[in-house]
Amino acid sequence: MVSTFGSLATAYSGLAAARAGIDVTGQNIANAGTAGYTRQRVTQSSIPAAQTGFMRGTAALAGQGVSVDGIARLGSLTLDAGVRVAAGSSAYADVRATALSALETGLQEPGKDGLSAKLDAFWSAWGQVAAHPDDPGAASTLLGAANTVASTLSSGSKALDQQWSQVRATVAAQVTQLNDAAKQVADLNGQIRSALAAGGNANELLDQRDQLTEQIATLAGGTVRTNADGTADVLIGGNPIVQGTDARSLALGGATALRDGAAVTLTWTSGQAGAVSLSGGSIGGALSLLAPADAQGTGGALAQASASYDAVATKLAAVVNAVHESGSTADGTTGHAFFAVAPGVPAAQGLSVVPTDASGLATRNAAGELDDSFADALARLGAASDGPDAAWTTFVTGVGSASRSAASESTLTGLALTSARTQQQSGAGVDLDEENVNLLSYQHAYQGAARVLTAVDEMLDTIINRVGLVGRS
Repeated sequence: MVSTFGSLATAYSGLAAARAGIDVTGQNIANAGTAGYTRQRVTQSSIPAAQTGFMRGTAALAGQGVSVDGIARLGSLTLDAGVRVAAGSSAYADVRATALSALETGLQEPGKDGLSAKLDAFWSAWGQVAAHPDDPGAASTLLGAANTVASTLSSGSKALDQQWSQVRATVAAQVTQLNDAAKQVADLNGQIRSALAAGGNANELLDQRDQLTEQIATLAGGTVRTNADGTADVLIGGNPIVQGTDARSLALGGATALRDGAAVTLTWTSGQAGAVSLSGGSIGGALSLLAPADAQGTGGALAQASASYDAVATKLAAVVNAVHESGSTADGTTGHAFFAVAPGVPAAQGLSVVPTDASGLATRNAAGELDDSFADALARLGAASDGPDAAWTTFVTGVGSASRSAASESTLTGLALTSARTQQQSGAGVDLDEENVNLLSYQHAYQGAARVLTAVDEMLDTIINRVGLVGRS
């Protein structure tokens, strides 16, 4: 009798296990399109036969059914870590590639709107003045070309100021996102620890935390260290931004404009103070772009580009003025500058043309006679190996090379991220075909357990209600 009633418990355990499997499979199917969801499986084990005094001596004892031990989350810590590393590298490269591409596009080289074409027109205009030093039309064309050169340099330099400010504003917003994500991870750590300590299931909470840690890695190249109690520490720059249920925050400081000439800094606002050095993530990539210029030309790309604009403007003013000041204007005086650079502003933005008409051009010799030698010498400056044109060409070539390298790096890191995600999803992603097979399997198991339960019920009915009826009248 005891063994027969035990069979009811065995059949019921099969029903419960199959029902749990159906529930988990349904959860997987329902979240097949949910970003960040990690598929789950019921973990179960067989219950061994009980060795009791009543049953001692029985030759063979069947087990007592199945035990549902938990719901496993089929993710891989190693593959998850690979995705975070790839995400940080890809975000870093993408930010730099986007900024350098915008910088290269803004140069408008080669093309009729680029500075090279404007300089060619300027030198050509000096050649026309040399050929017709007494022609007011040639002088007017020259002055127009000179003002166009100054305007092109100024607008290009101002565009760099604006691009720098836009990148900094984006970084400021990303630092806020980073701090918010760190707080959410710390909160989830507390919930996960409590759920696991109570013997509950924290799989969905773990999915949420993994999404946030990947977001942190994308922003700042963070790494994750898991703890025995279910919590996870997140480190950036070698220091924890999340440690258990505690979260630290970062602040963006330093220069607020390109013209400040100082570095943009990222520092801790709590705990041990100090600068944060990032080698990955979109914030790290942006900070590398915002770095100030240096004499070696290895500073931030935007500041170096701005310095190159100023260098071209300064060189242009110097070489043109050196020749122009040696000639005489219509009033017979010498020493007149053609270009002026306003103090207190970047050279590229402060460059202006001094003469306003033909009388201000130095096209005469000391005797006051028209002399084409000065204008001819100015016309040849464009071909000088150390002139402003050569400096501009070197700058444009450097930007183009840096942009292509950044674009290639962005492509390669993007492919690496795609590969890492594919490997991650091969284990953690939901395969609907596989889940449908599992659903059928659990459905058949449920039906089988129900058949066992029915059979045992019929046996008990016979034993309880029908034994002893044979032979009665």
